[in-house]
Amino acid sequence: MKKLALSAIILFLYLSSHAQFEKIEREIGESLTKTETIGLAVAVIKNNQLVYQHAFGKKNVEDSTPLSNSDIFRIASISKSFAATSMMQLAEAKKLSLDDDFGNLVGFKIRNPKFPETVITLRMVLSHTSSINDSQGYFNLDVINPSKNPNWEKCYTDKQPGISYLYCNLNFNMAGAVIERITGQRYDSYVKQHILAPLNVYGGYCIDSLDAKRFATLYEYENKAFKPSPAAYAPRREELSTYQLGYSTPILSPTGGMKISATDLATYMTMHMNYGKANGVRIIAKKSAKQMQTPLSSPENYGLALLTTNKLISGKTLVGHTGSAYGLYSAMFFDPKEKFGIVVITNGTSAKETDGYKAIIKESFNILYQNLIAK
Repeated sequence: MKKLALSAIILFLYLSSHAQFEKIEREIGESLTKTETIGLAVAVIKNNQLVYQHAFGKKNVEDSTPLSNSDIFRIASISKSFAATSMMQLAEAKKLSLDDDFGNLVGFKIRNPKFPETVITLRMVLSHTSSINDSQGYFNLDVINPSKNPNWEKCYTDKQPGISYLYCNLNFNMAGAVIERITGQRYDSYVKQHILAPLNVYGGYCIDSLDAKRFATLYEYENKAFKPSPAAYAPRREELSTYQLGYSTPILSPTGGMKISATDLATYMTMHMNYGKANGVRIIAKKSAKQMQTPLSSPENYGLALLTTNKLISGKTLVGHTGSAYGLYSAMFFDPKEKFGIVVITNGTSAKETDGYKAIIKESFNILYQNLIAK
């Protein structure tokens, strides 16, 4: 009798979860149709366990290839958190300090000419409070180097460093160069060895180090039509052949070039959700993880490559990051207290924005939360 009762319970749980998953897939499917979204990958963590993963729609429109859970995306600005995590490792090893003069770290003068006495620190760079901007571009460090660009002063705003927030991609491409200068390793190799491999996840920055068959094609939506963005996965082999550590780093794009699946990104997210530890491996100290999650600007609530928001799920304060580039939109957010987190990535959508998030991203977060976490 006991075996029959246990079998009945198992069957009930299976049928309940199956119905639950069908409901999620129906609701997200309806949202995909409404927002003209090409493909969407999601992963949900609850109580430190992966409780759901699913791929919706197309990986490639041209040959109608369906998206799968193992497909990888260029996740754009969520990549910044990998650079900041690497910096925390180096700070813990006493190889640098968050309050170091960033110019000393990167190898050339970093000073806002309007505030020449104010030291611009690594902490300011990682929190977008450096007063540096992207007006001269961010795929070449020469733009802000006084000895290389006569217009270097244009790379700075008229705000005092450490006071005001301004999102800046150049900050993190320079941070990647610092990691190379300190470690003597190419940026992508460092991240793989010290973050990806210990967590047992697949991903990276260099195109040729990854399986091209797994790349989800990204589609930009312009003039009411989608077009593929081949630049998202440009191998840049010629530039890599003459790579100089601490100088050529923007080729790999620490600011936005990580390629990874939604499921593996969820494992990385779990590490931050647990203040530096996942899969039994500690990547950064608890103190370092909390520093990354502590807002240093208001109202942006941006810490060290992680931000805090209450605009994604009503009544919930979440920590994480978004990304957008080449038509892709990504979001990785978690609650370190309630121990849940959600990753949502789309490779193309015509959806409008609500509260700073593409509708398909926000709707998917809420569908997943209501069906898997709130219950």
